[in-house]
Order: sequence, then C-alpha cells, then structure tokens
Amino acid sequence: GGGGVGGVVHLAARAGVRDSIHAPEAYINTNVQGTTVVLTEASKAGCLSFVFGSSSSVYGDRPGPPGHPPAASVESDPTDTPISPYAATKRMGELLAYTYHHLHQMPVSVLRFFTVYGPRGRPDMAPYIFIKKISQGGEVTQFGDGTSWRDYTYVGDVVQGILAALDTPRDFLVYNISAGQPVMLADFIRAVEAAVGRPANVVLSHERSGDVNGTHGDISCARKELGFSPQTSLVDGLAKTVEWYTKEHASIPM
Repeated sequence: GGGGVGGVVHLAARAGVRDSIHAPEAYINTNVQGTTVVLTEASKAGCLSFVFGSSSSVYGDRPGPPGHPPAASVESDPTDTPISPYAATKRMGELLAYTYHHLHQMPVSVLRFFTVYGPRGRPDMAPYIFIKKISQGGEVTQFGDGTSWRDYTYVGDVVQGILAALDTPRDFLVYNISAGQPVMLADFIRAVEAAVGRPANVVLSHERSGDVNGTHGDISCARKELGFSPQTSLVDGLAKTVEWYTKEHASIPM
C-alpha cells in the first residue's frame, strides 16, 4: 500500500532471565534502545503490520496452590511486577510498541511467548540442556523441588502464531502464544528421559532468583482473533527436538 513496508517481525533480543540480573545495562541497550530503533525505522517506512516478540515473563511471578499450576494469565492481567531486568525490558518494548502505534497509526501485534522449545532451540534453556545432559549421561540440575510449572510451547506452533499475527494487522493487540498446557518440572524431566531413552541423573539445587515459579497462558484471544491452534503435544515436540539434537549436535563437542 503506497510503497510501504508490508510487515516487520521483531524477534531479536538479548534473552535469558539470569544473565539479565548480572548485566542489566546490556539488556536495556539491546531490548529497549534496539527496539526503539526498529520501531522508528518501521514507522518511517510506513509498516503495515508490526509484530513484536514479547515474553510471558512480563506477568511476573504467579505461583499456583501447592501441587497445582498457576491460573492462566490473560492479556489484560497486570504486568507491572517484573522480577528480572529481562522481563522489565520486554514490558518496556510492549509499551514503546503501543506508543509508536499511537503516534504513527502503525498496526502492532504483541506476542507473549511462553517457554518456546524445539529444533535449533537456545542452548541456555532447560529443554536443550536436559536433552544434552541426559543424552550424554551427565548430571541434570533441578532447581527447586521440581514443582515449578512451565507452559512449554513448540516452535512450530509459535511460527504459526507469528505468521497469523503478521497476516492479521489490527490497531494494537496483545496475544499469548502458548500451548495452554503447563507441565511440572519433575514431569518434564521424565518426559525428556522417555524421549531420549535414558534415565536422568538428577542433582537438586536451590531455586534461582529471577525465575518465576510458574507460567500458564490463556490462548483464547489468539484462538479467536488469529485462529491460533497449537498442534504439537509435549511428547511429539520433544521427540522432534531429540531427533534434531541427535542429528545435528551429538557429534559436536560441547
């Protein structure tokens, strides 16, 4: 339309909760200043659909009752209690995205991703670490008592959500992108054991600061507005991830 840029998908960020505690300035520089640059250039180019990759960490810490997952977070829930600099920078990115939408009438979709895993996943995240350690017969460190919960979301389902948001520009909308099925850490370790076909050598450690106790995304908004429908179960997603890891990484010294 009028020579404008059809769409921008802004996923680049400095990721990771714990590193942000030790190097907050680097996270501000990349995630806040960097996002401002991208928003500025997109608005100058007349972007017709801007998609911003945010994070479930903006919801803060929401533990459920003992032995139960937290209540599902909905997009209208308060997001003013981030417990890591990373989470704070992602919330700042959301606010900046709204500001640019307001000033330049740029359609923006904010996607709050919940614990994305799968082939080519980040090596600092639990799914990759557990697959690697169990495959190699090494020790798996379990932080806390194993009762924390995560809404693990397969990367293929996340891609479906990103493309749907890109193709469905609205004024300004926020969507949870998750499986909607939180899994307890101890059960997740058992699922990785089954996928790898080896038992885990679990070593217990204390909980780490900055980590939320649980995540659980309500995806009814993304389902309604984008037709978002996650297709990949944890069992199938882990099988695909282990297959990729075995092919691509098992022979590479780490």
